[in-house]
Amino acid sequence: MTLFIWSNSCARAGPDRLSPTDKAVAAERSILRIICVNLGKALRHGKSRLSETLLQWLLRHSCGNPDLVSGRATPQPWGMDEKTESFDLNGRLLIAMPSMGDMRFSQSVVFICSHSDKGAMGLIINKPAEDLKFKDLLKQLEIESAPGARTIRVHMGGPVEFGRGFVLHSADYSEEGSTLRVDEGFAMTATLDILEDIATGSGPEMALLAMGYAGWGPGQLEAEIAENGWLIGDATQGLVFGGDDARKWQSALEEMGINPLLLSAEGGRA
Repeated sequence: MTLFIWSNSCARAGPDRLSPTDKAVAAERSILRIICVNLGKALRHGKSRLSETLLQWLLRHSCGNPDLVSGRATPQPWGMDEKTESFDLNGRLLIAMPSMGDMRFSQSVVFICSHSDKGAMGLIINKPAEDLKFKDLLKQLEIESAPGARTIRVHMGGPVEFGRGFVLHSADYSEEGSTLRVDEGFAMTATLDILEDIATGSGPEMALLAMGYAGWGPGQLEAEIAENGWLIGDATQGLVFGGDDARKWQSALEEMGINPLLLSAEGGRA
């Protein structure tokens, strides 16, 4: 099992990031649109008991487009509209919706390391590799660990190339030519050097090791988001590097102001 050097062809690309105010407004609109679409599905299948008054309120407040509820319009995710048809996901979180069809990503939280018009690459941050410990990996790679050196958790980063390792870490660490700086708070390094630094007591302040990754081709991720497969959230170091993997999915939703219990795999049990 070896770690590989991150290719420069996967370097960050994309438009300027939205301002915090624009992100908040766009996120609210995105959530409202998802609610409206799901309610529309429920109404068409007779699964909603909404009062006529509430239904009319939703029609008036569905981002100025009643067709979202009727199902005649397609919602656009935050940051993307019909004119630009693109948006920047670098350093963002993907939070799997219950309607996610791929069970490999069920209740997954994915940190996006690279996103451009050529595709996207991310790491699942809430699926620990139960049978693989950091100390065992160091031993297998013949890396000596200093007495009292800290350990980091090992995760299943995604279904692609599970034999390759990626260290997602805080941006206080950088290895020239090998570290991909995602944004001001996060970076990713995929060489043995960072494991050696961590094993000797140096290295980044915060880190996790992911085996494998999640990858999308051009337009594939955008299509999954438009089909209500993912929600998009902010990435905080506390959430990404936190030790409670079992609660990360729920916590990511709660940070967006969404109650996970109100989400339905069928999209619209109101």
